[in-house]
Amino acid sequence: MMRLTRISSSPFSSRVQWVLGPTPSTRQSGHQQSALRLTGHQQSGHQQSALRLTGHQQSGHQQSALRLTGHQQSGHQQSALRLTGHQQSGHQQSALRLTGHQQSCKPVAMGMYSILFKQEHAHDDAIWTAAWGRSEADGSETIVTGSLDDMVKVWKWSDEKLELQWNLEGHQLGVVSVDISHDGAVAASSSLDAHIRLWDLDSGKQIKSMDAGPVDAWSVAFSPDSKHIATGSHLGKVNIFGVESGKKEYSLDTRGKFILSIAYSPDGKYLASGAIDGIINIFDIATGKLLHTLEEPGRGAIDGIINIFDIATGKLLHTLEGHAMPIRQHANLAGTLSGHASWVLGVAFSPDHAHFVSSSSDKSVKVWDTNSRVCVNTFFDHQDQVWSVKYNNTGSKIISAGEDRAIHIYDCPM
Repeated sequence: MMRLTRISSSPFSSRVQWVLGPTPSTRQSGHQQSALRLTGHQQSGHQQSALRLTGHQQSGHQQSALRLTGHQQSGHQQSALRLTGHQQSGHQQSALRLTGHQQSCKPVAMGMYSILFKQEHAHDDAIWTAAWGRSEADGSETIVTGSLDDMVKVWKWSDEKLELQWNLEGHQLGVVSVDISHDGAVAASSSLDAHIRLWDLDSGKQIKSMDAGPVDAWSVAFSPDSKHIATGSHLGKVNIFGVESGKKEYSLDTRGKFILSIAYSPDGKYLASGAIDGIINIFDIATGKLLHTLEEPGRGAIDGIINIFDIATGKLLHTLEGHAMPIRQHANLAGTLSGHASWVLGVAFSPDHAHFVSSSSDKSVKVWDTNSRVCVNTFFDHQDQVWSVKYNNTGSKIISAGEDRAIHIYDCPM
């Protein structure tokens, strides 16, 4: 059975992950501006904790302070990305936020899960994205990270430690997504500067740069054969670029909202896109036909959930929720779990699909058993929200990276 997992109501609404395996956008005449902004507030009594990301790049003095905004100006034209989410007590209004009960995980034998390595101050600003690949040529393991410091960094994982291999310069604004080709030879990165760049991981040289257009390169994903790169558009289109040509070859139109997440199925037959309005679309790659549109039941009432769908039927199989408010049930719902205490920011399945890992703005990384839907381990090693988590190709290791500029490597039982 092929399954798809989505993160609902996260800052990047509808992140998607395969298993085998109201944000306003304003457009102004004169000075044209489109914006998405990310803000989160959580209040309890007089206590308030806020997450805010904006980025400023200024000539002369460069300034960044846990804030991310992308600006691209040509004459009077300006485009920016912003996401906003608010939760208020009283009328309880929530948007783009994942909250809930803090659950104690199922006990596991001591030493089965452990942290192996910490790379503190890996970047000069928050790390929003990470990828882990293995070279088919020599079997070496490579980790690529992207940060709001505009940098892409390439690390070698060997002898249970990270060694910096390359600092890849070229992006003019924060790097929001990275991926590694399936042969481990090439990395792709996307940035708020609206460019997709390809990098040779052996030499550290840029292979090519592709102009995706303003606000049209939020996330990148290699196809399983590594011949294409998919990225989302603010017009609701999935744009497919050729790796060799460096050109946009075709588009898949969702007729929906800004696409923030892209994932190919492991066999390369399907592509899933997650949009800012919480809707997932599944395409047949060979025909370009839209097969399924997935929308959680009671959307707007459900908040803070991870959904697992059966792609063959489009049915919801499992829901893992972390919200304190009552959850509306669905006829195909198989189970409900409490998880993180705040936004879920990332999710990834192990290669054998027996487990998956999630990361959150509650500073934790959780490992889940796929079949039982039980949390089997929680790591509390980060000092701030954790933006990205990934498994290595064997499922024996997990990488996490976050706002604290740190990279953590965890050991997992096999």
